[in-house]
Amino acid sequence: MNAVSAAIMLFLVFDPLGNIPIFLSQLGRLDPKRARQVIVRELLFAYLVLVVFLFGGRYILELLQISEATLGVSGGVILFLIALKMVFGYDHGGPEADAPEPFLVPLAIPLVAGPSALATVMLLVAKQPERWPEWLAALTVAWAAAGAILLAARAFSRALGVRGLLAMERLMGMILTALAIEMTLKGLRAYFATPLPAG
Repeated sequence: MNAVSAAIMLFLVFDPLGNIPIFLSQLGRLDPKRARQVIVRELLFAYLVLVVFLFGGRYILELLQISEATLGVSGGVILFLIALKMVFGYDHGGPEADAPEPFLVPLAIPLVAGPSALATVMLLVAKQPERWPEWLAALTVAWAAAGAILLAARAFSRALGVRGLLAMERLMGMILTALAIEMTLKGLRAYFATPLPAG
C-alpha cells in the first residue's frame, strides 16, 4: 500500500459524509461561527489521538503479542462492518442529539478517531514502521479532507439533501467494502504462509 491508497482508505474510514447528520444534530443549536470553532477543536483532538496511535500503536501490539497477520484480518473485519453500515444505512441520531455543546465526545471520539480509524493507523505502521513519514502524510491529508467536508456540513446538507448524503455514503461504503476484503485476504495469506513454531 502506498501513501495515496492509505489516504483514500483513511478518508473512507473517517466517513465525513456519513457523519454530517450527527455533527449537525450536535451543533444545530449553535450559531454558525461557534459551530465551526467547535468542529475545528474536535478535529484537532481527533488528530492528536490518531497521531498518538500512529506512533505508539505498534508498541501496544508488541505488548499484547498481536501478530501482523492477526491485525490485518481483524482490521479488515472492522472495516467490513463499518462498510456494511455505510451501505445499508443506520440511525444517525442517538441519545446525545439534544446534549449541550460537545467536548471530545462524541465528535472527536468516536466519530472521527473511532475504533476503525485507530485500528487502521496502527495496521499501517505495524506492517511497515520505517515508512512512518508516508503514513503520517496520508493521515494528515485524509484528516484535512474529512475536516473540510465537516466544516462545510451545513452547505453539503443543503446541496445534497438527505437522499444525496445517503447515496454518497453508500457509494463510499461499497469502495470501503472492497478495501476491507482485500485487507482481510492479505491477512489470511500472511497467516497461512507463516510457518508453525517447532515443537
